[in-house]
Amino acid sequence: MSTRRPTVAVDLRALVPEATGIGVYTRELLRALAGRGGFSYLGVAHREPQGADGLAELGVRLEHQKAPLGVLWQQLLLPRRLDPGRAQGDVDLLWSPLQTLPTRCPVPAVVTVHDLTTMLMPDFHRWKVRWSQLVFLERSLAAARRVVAVSAATANDLRSHFPEAFRDPGKLRVIHHGVSPVFRPAGEEEREAIRRDLGFPQGYLLYAGTLEPRKNVEGVLDAWQALRAADSTAPPLVLAGGYGWRTRPLMRRIERIIAADRAAGEPRTLAVLGRVDEELLARLYRAATVFVYPSYYEGFGMPVAEAMASGVPVVTSDRSSLPEVAGEAALQVRPEDPAQILDAVKKLLENPTLAQDLARKGLERARTFRWEKAAAEMEEVFRESLA
Repeated sequence: MSTRRPTVAVDLRALVPEATGIGVYTRELLRALAGRGGFSYLGVAHREPQGADGLAELGVRLEHQKAPLGVLWQQLLLPRRLDPGRAQGDVDLLWSPLQTLPTRCPVPAVVTVHDLTTMLMPDFHRWKVRWSQLVFLERSLAAARRVVAVSAATANDLRSHFPEAFRDPGKLRVIHHGVSPVFRPAGEEEREAIRRDLGFPQGYLLYAGTLEPRKNVEGVLDAWQALRAADSTAPPLVLAGGYGWRTRPLMRRIERIIAADRAAGEPRTLAVLGRVDEELLARLYRAATVFVYPSYYEGFGMPVAEAMASGVPVVTSDRSSLPEVAGEAALQVRPEDPAQILDAVKKLLENPTLAQDLARKGLERARTFRWEKAAAEMEEVFRESLA
């Protein structure tokens, strides 16, 4: 009797560029899955993925078939590689962590859906992203043996917009993200050292994520500038993340703020760090006074979970998955109302007891989001899909 472990092919397109939200999800969950040993894993993509060495060390085999676009590879080359009738025939299941599946998928498949923003907020995406998802999404949901949603909010959106795909309620599963152990609280000495290194010894407000309209960075700036206008000693603002889609007006606004500080001979009040690695991001969370993340829509909201795990009080929005992730461990605001964002930030700055209480609740809440737990639940989904 064969004892070969089933082999799961994993679509690693989200790791071809430098990893952001879905890329981090793919990398961290695959690491946890590989560490459990229940299945063998083959990572596949149209170019060599970032962080491939770390995955290989965990026993993940890696292949790439060159193609000019990821979606062309997914639809044309990946099905050939998976075909059990070909020479290799070594794949039992496909897992796509990136929303869609090949139209012709010759093996059973599982797909993770993070959000439906390409449908619900199409103006917040490049045409290439909209096309690569919207054309294939409905067929992918119908073809998948199981669909994994990263939040109950995303699962509700899926049921609402694609009811035919989920006549069997067991087909759709909610599996939350985990939080890496690198995100942890700092002691007072470490916190002060990080703040000195940044040049903000009295602390700072932090936003971490892509700088783009959907994330409501404009609302963060509106609230922070109103705070500074009323009190020149209010904390500076640190923005950590690369510029995304349709951000030219935001770039110009940020440049004007920085130029005004320089012209006035004032100390820096706004720091724009660009995309940062995980180690620096963790340090930024640990030393922040308040984390501000009033996004309009999130499939999960990983920065909120990371900030809570770092012991930082959080202001976030009352939309999509964010109340689900934050629970009672954050102040929730209407993202379209900068006055509410401002009021929430002021409450935390003026009431240390409230800030400490939310930080404590956030730590407890963040402990429920573990990659090991997500991997165990995902393995169960894989087994069901192969049954």
